[in-house]
Parts: sequence; structure tokens; C-alpha cells
Amino acid sequence: MSKRVVAIVGSYRKGATVDTVVEAILAGARDLGAVTQIIRLADHHLEFCTNCRSCTQTPGEARGFCAQDDDLNSILSAVEAADALVLASPVNYYNVTALFRRFLERLVGYAYWPWGQRTGPKPRTLKQPRKAVLVATTAMPGFAIPLATGAPRALKLTARMLGAKTVGKLWLGLAAGMPGDLPSAKTLQRARQLGSKLA
Repeated sequence: MSKRVVAIVGSYRKGATVDTVVEAILAGARDLGAVTQIIRLADHHLEFCTNCRSCTQTPGEARGFCAQDDDLNSILSAVEAADALVLASPVNYYNVTALFRRFLERLVGYAYWPWGQRTGPKPRTLKQPRKAVLVATTAMPGFAIPLATGAPRALKLTARMLGAKTVGKLWLGLAAGMPGDLPSAKTLQRARQLGSKLA
């Protein structure tokens, strides 16, 4: 049976650096027979988390459901049916985009956090049935992404909440220095190799 790979993309611009790299990763997975899907958060209706905590009150391993009527449940249903994930965002002002952060905050339903508990939310399960590749792009040198930004931590937390073990990272620096700039052939080859880890 073919592996299913789902990409969650927090970029505001279609067809730019993040989309190009993500597509190369997915192509690498498809080369080995995987079925792939891209979920561009900008194309979906996602409300802000209101911190009502209703999704965190029922114990058990199953995700708590958010009371808000938007696209979150359909996105997470696709994730839960996946064998592997690609989690990708540009770095905007030293972190993932606000759009990706909005998605991350809505994942609190994967935690149990009953009223009266004095510690923070605890993951409902430590199981990691999925693999994940993390992608961040920035105009600064790539080595600065883990040193000077919060993007790696946000992406790793997203993977953990979604039950995924990180098996690869692509921190792409000096991206989009000019309008229309796209990743090099070498970068795209590396992306395809990362995709092969997900198939």
C-alpha cells in the first residue's frame, strides 16, 4: 500500500520558494510510490484559538474537538490519515508566519489540560506514528535559522503535536533575495532526497 504524505504550508505566496521546495520534497516521495497532498493554510478558513480549552478537557488519546466551525477538522483528518508530513513556513520577522502560528495554536486539542491542573498542557500520547520533514526559508544565511529564529522550535512542536518524528530538516537561507528568485538545482535535489525518507 502506498504511503501518504501531506504537506502543511504556511506561506502567503503561491509558487515562491517554499512552494518550490515542498513540491520537490513531495516529488521525491512520489518517485518511490507515495501519494501526496499539499494543504496551503492560506487557502483555508482557520479561526484564531480563543483559549477556551474545551478541546483539552476530555481525557484519552483521541484529539479533542474544537468548537469553532472552520476547516481545522478537515485539515487534521487529512494529517491523521497520513504516514508522513512536510511542515513548511517562511521565516517572517524571526519566526514562522502568523498563519502557521495560528495553525500551531489550534493543535492544543492534542493535549490534555483539565481545569485545575497547575502545570501546562500535556500531550495526549507520546506515540509518533508519522515521519516529518521540516522546512524554513529566510533571506538571512540558512545557518542563522536555528540560531536566531524561533522557526525550528515552532516546526518541531507542530510535528510533535501531530504525532510525527522529525527525520529531516531543510533550513534554506539567502532565499528570494530578488523577486522571482527560486532555489538552485542543488537545493531541489537535496529536497527530493529528503522526500525519499518519507516514502
